[in-house]
Amino acid sequence: MPGRDDPSTQETPPPASLEKRANELPEKSLPPVNAKEEKQDTTDTLPDNTADGREIGFEANTLEYNSDTDTVTAGGNVIMRSEGQSVRADNVTWDRTTGQIVATGNIRFVDEDGNQLFTDRLELTDELQTGAMENLLLALREGGRLAAREGQRDESGDVLLTSAAYSACSVETPDGCPKKPSWRITAKRVIYDQNEKRIRFKGAHLELFGVRLLPLPGMAVTTDNRAVSGLLLPDFGVTASNGVEVSDSYYLSLAENQDLKLKGFIYSDAPPMGSAQYRLLTDAGALQVTGYLTRSSRMQVNSDSDVRERDWRGYVAANGRFQLDEYWSVTGSLRRATDRTFLRRYDISRDDRLRSNIDVERIDDNSYLSISGWATQVLLTDQDQDLVPIALPLIDYRYRFKDPIAGGKLQLQANSLAITRTAGQDTQRAFAKAQWDMRTVTSMGQEITLTGLVRGDVYHSDENLTTETASYRGLEGWETRGIALAAVDVKWPLIGKFLDGSQIFTPRAQLVASPNVKNLDIPNEDARAIELEDSNLFSLNRFPGYDRVEDGVRFTYGFDWQFQRPGLQISTTVGQSYRLTDKPSLFPNGTGLSNRFSDFVGRTEVRLRDFVKFTHRFRLDKDSLAVRRNEVDATVGTDRTYAEIGYLRLDRNIESNEDLQDREELRAAGRIAFANYWSVFGSAVINLTDRREDPTLASDGFEPLRTRLGIAYSDDCLELGVTWRRDYVRVADARSGNTFQVYFSLRNLGFR
Repeated sequence: MPGRDDPSTQETPPPASLEKRANELPEKSLPPVNAKEEKQDTTDTLPDNTADGREIGFEANTLEYNSDTDTVTAGGNVIMRSEGQSVRADNVTWDRTTGQIVATGNIRFVDEDGNQLFTDRLELTDELQTGAMENLLLALREGGRLAAREGQRDESGDVLLTSAAYSACSVETPDGCPKKPSWRITAKRVIYDQNEKRIRFKGAHLELFGVRLLPLPGMAVTTDNRAVSGLLLPDFGVTASNGVEVSDSYYLSLAENQDLKLKGFIYSDAPPMGSAQYRLLTDAGALQVTGYLTRSSRMQVNSDSDVRERDWRGYVAANGRFQLDEYWSVTGSLRRATDRTFLRRYDISRDDRLRSNIDVERIDDNSYLSISGWATQVLLTDQDQDLVPIALPLIDYRYRFKDPIAGGKLQLQANSLAITRTAGQDTQRAFAKAQWDMRTVTSMGQEITLTGLVRGDVYHSDENLTTETASYRGLEGWETRGIALAAVDVKWPLIGKFLDGSQIFTPRAQLVASPNVKNLDIPNEDARAIELEDSNLFSLNRFPGYDRVEDGVRFTYGFDWQFQRPGLQISTTVGQSYRLTDKPSLFPNGTGLSNRFSDFVGRTEVRLRDFVKFTHRFRLDKDSLAVRRNEVDATVGTDRTYAEIGYLRLDRNIESNEDLQDREELRAAGRIAFANYWSVFGSAVINLTDRREDPTLASDGFEPLRTRLGIAYSDDCLELGVTWRRDYVRVADARSGNTFQVYFSLRNLGFR
């Protein structure tokens, strides 16, 4: 497997191929260390003459002993075993005087870790430690093959290999056809330390598709899949904000259950940046912490000035979960940036909000307790951070009675929440709720569910006038509220045959009644973004959260239809609701719920084998049947070659509401696979919203937001790709423009 370099710089290629030997088992079916071999004609134990007094069991077709030379010769498919190691060969000669064992012909040596060594001639000690060998192939149990011209054990016990090549690539396709490794490491010398279970390379170079690319000083791999400290492969890129980017990482294995990765970034148009990632895994759970830090210039968001401030900038992200015992657990995450554009400028994240939380939970068969807290940092908006709420603590307790009560299930809930702002309205609430549900099926097949609910609320708030939307403020001071609700829900599944398949048509009707609720006197912190959808059509309360409750009497009706035949599944949901009272609705205009008759909502899903996936959600105006919500998500193709399209249009026909802006967006993505392992891919996000739909926008109705195009290679051991991305929107110092990135990942590689 010679390279393509200048002949004067080439080293002698290893004669041993990385291709599979005739007697090597497939990689996915490597035998256990003590696998039972086929039965031989002779089974015996070598005399106890080893250095440590251990026995070596063997099987062979023939066995001869020469008393003059004190040698034992076994022939005919010889198998030797000792303490988790085994050797198979055509012939074996054991010199009892020197303790040397020489195996020849079709040799397979398996060590205690399950690594397999194939060679033509192998010298062993009487402890089955490898010595000199020729034309060898080492197949590691965790993947990877090492071929070398020859090997020799030194005085320290290490095996020295010369003219070696290593690869973690499979040597055959899934169909069993021969396949050349897409990458390999060639080295002048390799040190195989069986005690440390590590292979070190000297004078190593990386070859991709037979072309030598770069030297790899200090490279090492382990034979037992342990993580070892060392340099990782570098990344390269070009961005509009920072210019040419080169980054590399050093991996530090702190212990078997924890590690640290240090990474440095160098830019042509920006100061360097450093990052660190710490990971911990214990019997109770896991923790991960990542941080970035640099000192660079930045600009204020939504500022017309090009004035830049030089300051320390960074970001920290942490998450973890620990199971304290059978019932108690702790889950948490932290995300915080020094400023609003750091993540986008350095292409770490495109989120416009960073959420942090902590949650202590206790769960058993019939109860649930959660004590949590939430905080949010706003980024790419002009929202005042001081007005962003902090929810701490949020306490929720639920208890479900094990035995039925009056034929139904009874569940109790207690909830408490404190909302705090550094500048703005503060709100505290607590409530207690009891809900009873009884489900029964009639003799004709109707499924009937009866529900009864009572709840009592206590609220306290101050500085209410700082909330801009009047309907969200509530009254300052203490407020109480009582809620009662009764509901009956009826489903009638009708099953039959249709078009060589089966169908289920399920009409559904629901009646919900609740006395008038004192809503506007209560602050609204968690029930703001409301819209009628198929997912909440039959909810007892169409408001999200707890601060707003839908009162009065309403009747909701609709149907579900499912059709299934081999390779095809279709499901559809359609429905509408009607309020029996003419009291003005609390729902804002444009939500589909503001009038007595609601809009029509529905969802259709189609799946044609694993080739077509289609989902359509819609809301139609009750009077004009105008499309108020039109959302399509479709995928056509296989896992390797596919096309995706997503379209969303929100046309609520309202003048203004801070949580209900109209939007229109198109998303498209696709991938085409070719030549077994290659593919080209691309994606685009386009804002189709115009000034008529949102007066705050300057768009003409076609504004590309982000496009991406790339080519990639991916097989069982190599991922390689080049991507181009263009961002069309500039946010302060996160410039619009082109970004190029080159990436590759090699299986089983590490650096010392």
